[in-house]
Amino acid sequence: MSGGTSLENANPVIFERSGERLLTATDEDEDVHDPIDDREIFDILFLTSINDPEHPLSLEELNVVEQVRVKVNDAESTVGIEFTPTIPHCSMATLIGLSIKVKLLRSLPDRFKIDVHITPGSHASEEAVNKQLADKERVAAALENSSLLEVVNQCLTTRGI
Repeated sequence: MSGGTSLENANPVIFERSGERLLTATDEDEDVHDPIDDREIFDILFLTSINDPEHPLSLEELNVVEQVRVKVNDAESTVGIEFTPTIPHCSMATLIGLSIKVKLLRSLPDRFKIDVHITPGSHASEEAVNKQLADKERVAAALENSSLLEVVNQCLTTRGI
């Protein structure tokens, strides 16, 4: 998906996928209150896979998002995700964060407030990227841009796992 340009991180380190979690009878029982937890958010993000904009790899395979960096408070309807770009000057950081945010917006009930931000100290433009991702108007405007939305949708396209 690099559009013929040279890759910023031509040889990324690839990590093993975490695999599916085992479901219990309680998980499948519709009459039991099942709060959304960190693992469920991680599953939403990675069982269908969010792809890296530059490589034919998932964000999980690149260790951009780890389950330990997913924080959920079901009672307060909040989800927080920290992601770590593969290199400190990654020009795709905002696009990656936007893809994560869009995936969660499409997957979770409207009651959830979603905070997606860069892991502190992992990116040269951390403050600017976080500001863009936290700005509802900027996110909405980005999603109205058909070219940008097409790229986000490509990142969210399910591929063989």
